[in-house]
Amino acid sequence: MRVWVTIAGVTGALSVALAAYGAHGLAGDAVAQSLAERASGYGLIHALALLAADRLAAEGRRAAGPAAMLFTAGMALFCGSLAVKAIGGALPLALLTPAGGLALIAGWAILAWTGLRK
Repeated sequence: MRVWVTIAGVTGALSVALAAYGAHGLAGDAVAQSLAERASGYGLIHALALLAADRLAAEGRRAAGPAAMLFTAGMALFCGSLAVKAIGGALPLALLTPAGGLALIAGWAILAWTGLRK
């Protein structure tokens, strides 16, 4: 089983579903729609980044694994917290979104480092 491909597929599907819900189910609430759109967009982008990390891992690039883990954590924290906020759920841990953003940035940095190394 290719775990990163599976997570990318699930994340992509959830991102499209969230976008549809934001467009139709959150009509009339511009703030919630904006949060849903942002979470969906970042989810889709990072699902693709996860596929790139999987490809590099398949080529034997060891740093791609940590990048994939950071992308996964970042999507869960950043996109997940925005989605919960958009749907109207309480967000007890206000640092989830920034922590997720930092994980996504770190994932990109490691992915870049992986590309620079032989």
